[in-house]
Amino acid sequence: MKSLLKLHTLTFVGLAVAANLGLQVYLAFGEVKPWAQINWMDVIGEGGSGLIWLVWLVMLMRSRPAGRVSRLLAVGMACVCFSWWMDVLDEFIRLAPDAVWDNWLETAPMPVGLLLVTFGIYHLHKEQQAINAQMSKREGLFREHLLFDKLTPLGGAQYLRQHVQLALEQAERAQQPLSLVVLDIDDFSAVNLVHGEAEGDHLLQMLAQLLVLNLRQQDVLCRLAGDRFVVVMPNTGETQARWLAQELQQAVAGFAYKTLRHGERLQLRASVAAAMAYDDDVESLLRRVNLGIAKARRQAPQRGAA
Repeated sequence: MKSLLKLHTLTFVGLAVAANLGLQVYLAFGEVKPWAQINWMDVIGEGGSGLIWLVWLVMLMRSRPAGRVSRLLAVGMACVCFSWWMDVLDEFIRLAPDAVWDNWLETAPMPVGLLLVTFGIYHLHKEQQAINAQMSKREGLFREHLLFDKLTPLGGAQYLRQHVQLALEQAERAQQPLSLVVLDIDDFSAVNLVHGEAEGDHLLQMLAQLLVLNLRQQDVLCRLAGDRFVVVMPNTGETQARWLAQELQQAVAGFAYKTLRHGERLQLRASVAAAMAYDDDVESLLRRVNLGIAKARRQAPQRGAA
């Protein structure tokens, strides 16, 4: 990260030059007061306030990147610092009674600086709101990330249950049907046994992509467990869900997956089941589709290992 001086050189150099010029002007047109005539209460009050403001300016610039908000705050605070500096000089240097320009040097920078600081704080507030919104999204994504399957870019079992619950509530409010489709890869354990678990994991990743490509935009695919996938289909009756389930089954059967090591094609087959929600809760609906997939697997013709 760039240093403080590199980021805000102009602000601090400008303030230092302005303060020095103000001192030179006072010395050129006035005379230094005797020690006994100095009002030390005003010196402490005005000088202390200006010093604290300067410390705030340094702290702000150390924590802020260069940009519009930083410039507004820096220039505004520098104007206020300069105004207090001129007030302090007035306690040490006496000017002619007819000099009026010193009042302008003392008072004019103060409202200008406070106005710039006000604009800076306003934009800082807007900036912070945007950051808070972004952080809230990132925090939400982080929490949601914990619900996703580690192998495939799909929601896991817990995410599925939460999504089905929301989908059930939405379907009830909109008076629309909601269906679930379950797809289970037949003899998937043979892939792990013959070709190894690494090949099986890669196959599941490719299957996840294949299934997503064969879904509608409103459908949500999750990995329930192992080689079992569940599709949540809003505004879909059971008949239409069965058609879509058969399309997914055909997509798996036509999947030209070739192994990583030998490049041989694996002949895949899947069992599917569909169920439409009636008066179900999440668990009863998932139980019905799982019973359906178990029935479909019993009825599926047996074949050799892949």
